[in-house]
Amino acid sequence: MSTDYQQARVALGVRLRELRISAPGGRLTGTQLAERLGWPHSKIYKLEGGRQTATSEDLRAWAVAVGQPDTFEELDARLKGFETHIRSWRRQLAAGHRPVQDSWNLEVSRSKVIHAWEEAVIPGMLQTADYARHIFLRYADLQGTVRDTAEAVRARMLRQAWLYEAGRQFHALVWEAALHALVCPPHVLAAQLDRLAGMVGMDTVQLGVVPLSASLKVPAANGFWVLDDRLVIAEDWHAELWLDDADSVATYLRVWETLRESAVYGADAQNVIARAQRVLRPR
Repeated sequence: MSTDYQQARVALGVRLRELRISAPGGRLTGTQLAERLGWPHSKIYKLEGGRQTATSEDLRAWAVAVGQPDTFEELDARLKGFETHIRSWRRQLAAGHRPVQDSWNLEVSRSKVIHAWEEAVIPGMLQTADYARHIFLRYADLQGTVRDTAEAVRARMLRQAWLYEAGRQFHALVWEAALHALVCPPHVLAAQLDRLAGMVGMDTVQLGVVPLSASLKVPAANGFWVLDDRLVIAEDWHAELWLDDADSVATYLRVWETLRESAVYGADAQNVIARAQRVLRPR
């Protein structure tokens, strides 16, 4: 977890403790507050110690329980401030995948140039509807979230219209492993590879494939996207990181350029894709 995020969470915890101690009806102990809220005693101290991230509902309940309901807006603003950068899947997917896709669509629509690196899946901007459907289903099962798969797929397909707009450039790098990953039935992956092969040479798409045999200057770590020079979106198992400071953007672009040195393009990229196709469709 990032230092800035943890510091912000600790600061919020300190503020929660201040409110508990300064309750209008007299200082509350952690045990007393837990009883009022119907929470485990440990939750109070985890929140105050910055060891657990509160939800908006937690903060509203806390403000009411300590007799200071008017402080909720302040507390919620603090929470939203540091969750702007680290967006937990638990919160993001509470209403399903569609809202997440809508947020992505908004940011993509504002962008002229996008650099993407994916080491395990085909980039969303290049996915077929069937492939995207299986990806959403896998993650819904993993996170135990709402299955709004059809709506999420439609939103992702809508985003792909960006590729056909003049003045856009999508610079995608994909590790060869993603071409073989059976996160969907083989026939779905086969159709996905056909589409990917068709994107090579497209005016708005520069598709590079990093072969498994290529020498890497940096490890092929988690996927990330850089939108213009203003925003990085990186994905981890617990959250998405939305980073908009100049140093972070520069770091991720440097990583992307380093990975690009191991990539092949054009006919060579077609050959790597064809190799994966032959595995799925042996003669």
